[in-house]
Amino acid sequence: MAAMIIGLAVALAGGLLMSRLAKKVHLPAVTAYLIAGLLLGPFFIGRFGISGIGFATLEEVANLKIVSQVALGFIAFAIGNEFRLSSLKLMGKQAVTVGILQAVITTIIVDAALLVVHFIDPALISVSSAITLGAIAAATAPAATLMVVRQYKANGPLTKLLLMVVAIDDAVGLVLFSVSFGIARALEQGSISIVSVAVEPIVEIVLSLVLGTIAGMVLNQLERFFHSNSKRISLSVAFVLLTVGISSLEFNVFGVKFGFSLLLVCMMMGTVFCNIAETSEELMDKVDGWTAPVNVLFFVLSGAELDLSILGNVLVLLLGIVYIVFRSLGKISGSWISCKMTHCSEHITKYIGITLLPQAGVALGMAITAATLSDGPIIRNVVLFSVLVYELVGPTLTKMSLMKAGEINPEGRKSSRQVNKGI
Repeated sequence: MAAMIIGLAVALAGGLLMSRLAKKVHLPAVTAYLIAGLLLGPFFIGRFGISGIGFATLEEVANLKIVSQVALGFIAFAIGNEFRLSSLKLMGKQAVTVGILQAVITTIIVDAALLVVHFIDPALISVSSAITLGAIAAATAPAATLMVVRQYKANGPLTKLLLMVVAIDDAVGLVLFSVSFGIARALEQGSISIVSVAVEPIVEIVLSLVLGTIAGMVLNQLERFFHSNSKRISLSVAFVLLTVGISSLEFNVFGVKFGFSLLLVCMMMGTVFCNIAETSEELMDKVDGWTAPVNVLFFVLSGAELDLSILGNVLVLLLGIVYIVFRSLGKISGSWISCKMTHCSEHITKYIGITLLPQAGVALGMAITAATLSDGPIIRNVVLFSVLVYELVGPTLTKMSLMKAGEINPEGRKSSRQVNKGI
């Protein structure tokens, strides 16, 4: 226990110190946290095996999964704040169209590219793994995007649409993965289950939205008993922890698996709460400040669990490059097409695709689920390689895109954190 607490303290301090170095070269703090985690991980400092200083094994990092789950809960809760009725009236149609269409187009493009690789040499990747990776490609990491937006106080039409799209993307990605993975298993087993392909993903989404709605309404009612902001913040934190815990539960009824999506539950709770609570804006700002250390730990731990051993596998590198190139093409072209269809502004059409490139936890979760396929290890390693690339490069690309769109002011003598407050 002592070593674990010391390790978390070192991880938090290391991430914060690295962010100061990153600022010198104008890199987002998210990238700094990931690099700090990488350095503290089992491939660098962790290799020395000094108790409390670094993480000696990937299993040691995995044992701290609860920190990452809690951080994701708060991140999703904060994203729910972007779905205020005023924003939905202005951008709801655009957000839904872009969120769905870019994900579907990305899946189709990655599927096609990997199937071509299969037909060139079937030994490289199976059809089932190709279509599963195509679905995983649709997933976008909301955490990195939100942290960049927060750090630079980005604000404007692109930022508002982006935060709604990454939230919708989670639900769309869940459906695409469930359908593709169901088909992949059918190809390997010779039979298809309508329940796993069609029923289970819909049930999961509906249950998650219902649970989030109930939690948001109950949170609003209970907060009326308190007049102190500190107590209201504590209650909000308690509810996020509660929903994160409930979201981890799974159960079977008549052969149908019932479960919840942590991101969808917490996002819906945040959406409902922010639309019905009179003091929600003030409370959300204070909750964001309280959870800042948890978010730093989330990215440091994410960096520590990046498996660098996959860089020695030529097959993984080859498939990973194909996956990254065509996923990027899918996200950018899919966003461009959907933005044109909904008459988005020129800046949104041009830059939103690049901001959707980061990929992390959701994709890794899908890859773990896909481990039962014959090429399961290949899927996991390709996704790990893509996460390594996207997480280190993605935040910087997001920052650059938001700057070019005029929603982040360049950092000069004044911190962009202060300058952008008036946007």
